[in-house]
Amino acid sequence: MSAQFIIEATQVHKTYHTGAVTVPALRGISLGVQPDYRARRMGFVFQFYNLLPVLSAVENVELPLLVSGVKPREARAIEALAQVGLAHRPNHRPAELSGGERQRTTIARALVNKPAIVWADEPTGDLDSETAHEIMDLLTQLNTEAGLTFIGIGVNARRSARRMTTLPSG
Repeated sequence: MSAQFIIEATQVHKTYHTGAVTVPALRGISLGVQPDYRARRMGFVFQFYNLLPVLSAVENVELPLLVSGVKPREARAIEALAQVGLAHRPNHRPAELSGGERQRTTIARALVNKPAIVWADEPTGDLDSETAHEIMDLLTQLNTEAGLTFIGIGVNARRSARRMTTLPSG
């Protein structure tokens, strides 16, 4: 696969079904993905945090660095926690954090690899309205001050967006 592509599809075909008629159109698809791109250049924030309960906040934030083979990890993870206002909670496990602190830990994990883009799927959907507002303010601040690009889905994301695109039927 060429290094200039993130995803490369070759030998693409497709099958269409119309009533009793089947038309094979895709039979030889070959899909390749740059193996390190997602781990090194994208961050992800999820509605339900997806933090490992047996790991501390700093260890959860270190996970993308571990997957990417980046060292040293702990200093960068602590820096990312500080960026979201959690420098004082690195050794706390998710059960010892509030919902807002868990989401900030998730955001720190998304930022630790210094991504080109952060995908946020309902980042405030599991939070009370006050905490949701704080999280959206944090994402807006990171966008404004650090130039980070966030692509978000959700009501609060819609309210905070500087630019919005609608994807119909998808």
